Amino acid sequence: MHGSPHIVSDVMTHTVAAIGRGAGFKEIVQLMEQWQVSALPVVEGESRVIGVVSEADLLPKEEFRDGDPDRDTQLRRLNDLAKAGGLTAEELMTSPAITVRANAPLAQAARIMAHAKVKRLPVVDETGGLEGVVSRGDLLKVFLRSDEDIAEEVRREIVSYLFHGSPSPVRIEVRGGVVTLTGRVRDTALVPVAARLVRAVEGVVDVGFDLTGPERTGER
Repeated sequence: MHGSPHIVSDVMTHTVAAIGRGAGFKEIVQLMEQWQVSALPVVEGESRVIGVVSEADLLPKEEFRDGDPDRDTQLRRLNDLAKAGGLTAEELMTSPAITVRANAPLAQAARIMAHAKVKRLPVVDETGGLEGVVSRGDLLKVFLRSDEDIAEEVRREIVSYLFHGSPSPVRIEVRGGVVTLTGRVRDTALVPVAARLVRAVEGVVDVGFDLTGPERTGER
């Protein structure tokens, strides 16, 4: 991976499978198996995303296959019962679809997934047209960045601006995505600022600091 992936388009899958409203239950299952995915966008017209069919939408078919649940369960799970009888994508899908834009920050995509409790998000353009899909696994790709790549970005984008000097008064070490900054700096008030900025660098797992103020007169 070259450079720092900052937005969804940097990590998303561009070639994706999608289905129409009329796709049948068995066709959906077969397509999921073929593409090794847990959900499929449902589109109409010019690939406009109108919903998503996931494994969770399909499972009620098996869950209620041997008979109806008791009355209390029926009252609590009317939606699942309806999907158990669904035969097409239109009857099975969750709609409206929860989507994200290609230029959205990765952190925003992660928050949407966590809040909605979904594993994948269709990526859409300004008209709702399908551009790709981003998954939890895609978001974790940022942690594949090399330590050297992370160190270079921290040095170039943060340390060189906050802590001027030649040579730099701050040493940067990155091991396993954990960034450690050591050295003496003129203004220790900038350390919390540096901490916040370094944590925001894609691929950083944690941050450690051993930054002290300028050497006092007579200090050895």
